[in-house]
Amino acid sequence: MNQEIIKIADSFQPISLKEMDDVSLMNRSDTKFILPKSQVLEILSSISDEYSVLEVNQDRLMTYNSLYYDTPTHAFYQWHHNGKINRIKVRIRNYVESGLHYLEIKRKNGKGMTKKNRISINGFEEKLTERSKDFIKEITNQTFQLSPILENKFNRITLVSKSHKERATIDFNLNFLNEYKEKTYNHLAIIEIKQEGVNRNSPIYEALKTRHVLPSSISKYCLGMISLYNGIKYNTFKAKLLQIQKLTA
Repeated sequence: MNQEIIKIADSFQPISLKEMDDVSLMNRSDTKFILPKSQVLEILSSISDEYSVLEVNQDRLMTYNSLYYDTPTHAFYQWHHNGKINRIKVRIRNYVESGLHYLEIKRKNGKGMTKKNRISINGFEEKLTERSKDFIKEITNQTFQLSPILENKFNRITLVSKSHKERATIDFNLNFLNEYKEKTYNHLAIIEIKQEGVNRNSPIYEALKTRHVLPSSISKYCLGMISLYNGIKYNTFKAKLLQIQKLTA
């Protein structure tokens, strides 16, 4: 199915990384949707005139590797599970086709807005450097004892609206691993619409709504934690896990 998705993505007008910087939306509203990977084909086909697709070195299907950090008590995961206001995620992400690594901090506030800050670094850090620790402290105003807890890999297609400030990412081939375990979701896709404010009339939002795909927020980080770690609390995510199991059965 990857080849069919690439074929449809090739019908979109391309946009470069530099051009996409104008729609970087580092401070934004995110809306996530969970759906079968097979449904991505018809959704892409229905919006090909409305969006451009990110192209890097002639590739439109991008590969992302991420290394997530958390405290010894899994505080960041617990904050997400408990719906804490002003919660945090810390990761290093490798944008494979671009050859770039960034230390990224994502913060969500009580109004549902996400702010992302990042700095370029040389590669994955098993032990965070002093520069990385200083950056985390500068952004969060806190000092954390952090270590790598989860790695994930996936493919992504990034769309940019031609008419308004909006991006949409389509993630699939999701793979999670730690030193003990690995879990892959081959038949699942996650679409995330990134906007300055929620616009439910955008073409991709309408395409999803028409196909009865409703917003269903669960972060890849939390999905990975639940998939790999036994004994962690996941009551909040039970309904979403059941939904994922039905979609990937």
